[in-house]
Amino acid sequence: MWYSLLDLKILAPGEILAHVAVTDDSLWFSGHFPDNPILPGIAQLNMVADIIALSRQERLYIKRLNRVKFKKVVRPGEQLEIHTAATGTTGLYSFRLTHEEQDVCSGMITLDDQQPRQNANDQHY
Repeated sequence: MWYSLLDLKILAPGEILAHVAVTDDSLWFSGHFPDNPILPGIAQLNMVADIIALSRQERLYIKRLNRVKFKKVVRPGEQLEIHTAATGTTGLYSFRLTHEEQDVCSGMITLDDQQPRQNANDQHY
């Protein structure tokens, strides 16, 4: 795993609080950016999906993202707090990542247990 899960708590049904540390040697930092490493937004979103999947003990995939805002750069070695809460809609969660009580990223994420299908017209690189 490219980050360390420090703890994971189920606060209430559908509500999760986790603490993670972004490891210095994560491949996400390789080339992103030379001499100024930052954690890409997609990696932050992947952590949110991982934490929810882990709490539910099932494999989940990102289906949709809404109102996502990135507010602070994440550097190697930083510890993040991830708070998620299920909404009334199946698979839809609100989330918030913070570092030292400052918002890093927030939004809505929809997860599904079915891997997204690719169209025959999708380009592959």
